[in-house]
Amino acid sequence: MINKQNLWFLTLFSLVLVLGVYYVTMPNELILSNSKKETTANTKKTNAKTTSKEASTLEAMRVSLEEERNEAMTSLQEQLTNEKLTTDEKNNAYEQLKYLNALQGKEENIEKKLKADLKLDCFVKIDESNIEAVCISTKHDKTLANNIMRNIQEEYTDRMDITVKFQKK
Repeated sequence: MINKQNLWFLTLFSLVLVLGVYYVTMPNELILSNSKKETTANTKKTNAKTTSKEASTLEAMRVSLEEERNEAMTSLQEQLTNEKLTTDEKNNAYEQLKYLNALQGKEENIEKKLKADLKLDCFVKIDESNIEAVCISTKHDKTLANNIMRNIQEEYTDRMDITVKFQKK
């Protein structure tokens, strides 16, 4: 005779099996549309916080850069877990991962500094010794660009190539 514990096990196992089969046979379009709806909902929450169209263009730049970096980080993490790679290759992947994390933190710090010091919404992208800053401002002059460059350069001891671009408010 079958006892209660075995009955519960069979019931739950069959439920998991049915849900697994349902998920595997579900059309990809349905899965993708659900994930797009979640992404859209998250984007709407983020966009509700931004007050202007220009701020959303900065957010789009940030999201694009973040996606790019996430792909690189995922690739590096896969290298770290790959058993076929040598220790040196894994160390290089780990160092690159650390560098990307530090780079992301540095960009965020510079954006916060520009917002605090100059009251500007900016997007900052660092690529080795090149730094690109896109700022939203009604005033587009050399003095403001120079102040932005000085604020960014204060974060570094070495000379950096800094590019400042303005977008109208």
